[in-house]
Amino acid sequence: MFCEKYALCRPSILLLASLCATAALPLLAADPPVPAAATPVGQAPFSENATINLINLLVERGLITRKDADKLIKQAEDEAAEARAQAAATQLVLAQAAQVEAAEAQIARQQTAVAQAEPAPAPTADDTVRVTYVPEIVKAQLRDEIKQEVMTQARQENWAAPRTLPSWVSRFTPFGDIRIRYDGNYYPTGNLTGFSSSYWNYNAINTSSTPFDYTAVANPPFPNVDQTRNRLRLRARLGTAVDLGENFTAGLRLATGENNSPVTENQSLGAANSAQGGNFSKYAIWLDRAFLKYEAGGQPDKDLAVTVGRFDNPFFATSIIWADDLGFDGAVVQGKYPLDEDVTPFFAAGAFPVFNTDFNFSTNQPTKFKSEDKWLYGGQLGFTWEISQDFSLKAGSAYYYYQDIEGKVSEPFIPVTAQDAGSTDDTRPAFAQRGNTYIALRNIIPDATFNNSGNTNQWQYFGLATPFHDFALTTRLDYNHFEPFQVSLSGEYVKNLAFNRSAIERNGPPRLMGPVNNNSSDGDAFGGGSNAWIVNLKLGQAALEKRWDWNFGLSYRRVESDSVVDGFCDSDFGGGGTNLKGYTFGGNLALSSRVSLGLRWMSADAIAGPPFKNDTLQFDINGKL
Repeated sequence: MFCEKYALCRPSILLLASLCATAALPLLAADPPVPAAATPVGQAPFSENATINLINLLVERGLITRKDADKLIKQAEDEAAEARAQAAATQLVLAQAAQVEAAEAQIARQQTAVAQAEPAPAPTADDTVRVTYVPEIVKAQLRDEIKQEVMTQARQENWAAPRTLPSWVSRFTPFGDIRIRYDGNYYPTGNLTGFSSSYWNYNAINTSSTPFDYTAVANPPFPNVDQTRNRLRLRARLGTAVDLGENFTAGLRLATGENNSPVTENQSLGAANSAQGGNFSKYAIWLDRAFLKYEAGGQPDKDLAVTVGRFDNPFFATSIIWADDLGFDGAVVQGKYPLDEDVTPFFAAGAFPVFNTDFNFSTNQPTKFKSEDKWLYGGQLGFTWEISQDFSLKAGSAYYYYQDIEGKVSEPFIPVTAQDAGSTDDTRPAFAQRGNTYIALRNIIPDATFNNSGNTNQWQYFGLATPFHDFALTTRLDYNHFEPFQVSLSGEYVKNLAFNRSAIERNGPPRLMGPVNNNSSDGDAFGGGSNAWIVNLKLGQAALEKRWDWNFGLSYRRVESDSVVDGFCDSDFGGGGTNLKGYTFGGNLALSSRVSLGLRWMSADAIAGPPFKNDTLQFDINGKL
């Protein structure tokens, strides 16, 4: 939603000139411009175009750079030429209409003269035939043809459109997109399919209203690791940006989704889930974005913005830490201001609630438990640097501090039924994908009466085994010599500074101490890690703006188990989550300015724990408003 440096988003040059003129009035009043004949050496020459003169004056006063001024002057000249062409075409149509009206008047005068003259004039000697009468039906046809021609041109050029909508409608800017995807997930042979706790579906356990008794005969929930699945998936999003005036804006977006997953708006067609989908039934729509924003500056390289609500990712990052579709709840401040013509620092800082305990937790006990609220505090500093005419660099360093996101062991207790809550049940993740290390949360006291001395009725939830305090470095280097063809090399490195292997191995309740997953096949050695990195090469057009525009990308990543929170990172690679390494390649092709095709292949392998491989093929058809 934010424009990069020099990306003017194609505003009207007259509006920009008006704003610049307002800022320059004190300068004009204090120091009149030098006449053209006396222009000093080194200054821009005087022009008959007032807008161009004003832009040159702003450069002389140091308000904008010469590079920006040249782009504005080029746009001003292009718009002036277009305006002259439109004016000439309009004058031609009006002249044609005037000629028709003059001809009709001449015909009328001739008809009057013929009616009054007696006798009728004799034929001329040269046998020339003079038409002194045009039928009324012919004149009407001529008038209609001219009128239709003029109105058609008016509609095409939008210079005579009547105002039929109220003025407030112009403050709304709708946007949206639709994506239809074929998604094929393939599992090579060799993946573990036994009963190891390394591959329990911990998200299914933690989101169930009833905890899992790991001593029961019944099998725990397992994710699919061996059977190919083919899906058609739909993503539809529709929103609007609203200009509230005086630097305030608002945003609202609705989106599809087969559940309330934070990392994707995909809806698998035909999937029956949460009372929607399957047998051609309808699908749910979710509130995906809703925010208020205040901006001071509003320029591509000079801006200060405060946003509250639910909004797009405000950080410069890759998908190994934040999924592309992830929305942030909370408040954020963002800003940027140029140090000189080529270097522009930027920053972002915010507070984001991740989870808020139920007001009545625990709901089935008269005595309530302590709140287990979770927050993310994030900050980033970076810069953009126009190294030369061909090279540009963007880099940023960020620190993401998660407060109380890790699991906590409960007070010792004896659950009599599966519905009895532990004091720290709310420290378990409300959503997870796969890869993070878990510990058991409930410290269940062995009792001969209620749990056969700890051999039955061991109902458990599971929480993250480590805190997350992530430090991230992100860079992107662009080569634009063959613009619009671009070569872009980007990368990111993330380190969880709170990761402590020995602390993880000692974590958990006394009878179930240590991690319950990401161990070796025999369950002895813990293999998790705290580092993540990705390198990506992209060739082609940076944006698909017209038919046959294309780009191609190739990347390799390694995301260790506890480097980032798996519930917020990429949802496609390896089925989503962490503890994965592998490569991705694919490309996109524009069929028009608003429709494109995409093809992507991803191959992932597990880093720690038992063997796991996943290959994913995605074919997309994208359309945007």
